[in-house]
Amino acid sequence: MTTSTTAVTGWPHLYTPGEADTPVLLMLHGTGSNENDIASLGAELHPGAGILAPRGAVQENGKLRWFRRHGEGNFDVDDVIARAGDLAGFLTAAREHYDLAGRPVIAVGFSNGANIALATAMLHPKALSQVIAFSGMYPFGDRESSVELTGSRILALNGEADPMAPLGSVDTLITTLRQNGADAEQVRRPGGHGIARADLAAAKEWMARALEK
Repeated sequence: MTTSTTAVTGWPHLYTPGEADTPVLLMLHGTGSNENDIASLGAELHPGAGILAPRGAVQENGKLRWFRRHGEGNFDVDDVIARAGDLAGFLTAAREHYDLAGRPVIAVGFSNGANIALATAMLHPKALSQVIAFSGMYPFGDRESSVELTGSRILALNGEADPMAPLGSVDTLITTLRQNGADAEQVRRPGGHGIARADLAAAKEWMARALEK
């Protein structure tokens, strides 16, 4: 087998090709969830889209995650960086393995999945340049990020009273993205951690605009 094939088949994931003229949604689950749970969200955002849903490779007390942490909101930043590189490699290999050339890929992540999507897009924009982040935050703790992101498009959707993704960290995320050249939009709503109907409506509208460009 080729290296590309091995990189894809060796990582548990779901893939459905969808319709040829649709985007591929890279669906990234939250802590304690899995690829099966998050995949169904893709049909709500873009019916007919291709779905690529890998499984987080880290376990915390038996729950799947994308990277290690030292406590709630205290990420192991070195591991974040390493795992983002792994995901970028998987996505690059999957483009070749599934012949996705010419189809836009948009990451859709919730919570921990949103954070790994953001980290991957901020460190590896050539692999991933479009992200919808539900209840995500700045993934690099107190470290700065300065990778050039011109051409990247990010949508962050957050609850104003979310203790797991505090607005201070979200503000750092948006500021950093914009300083590095990304087209970053932020949608806030009342409430806490989760995906509200208003979030889905905003994400669908953003995706429609993103696909027009």
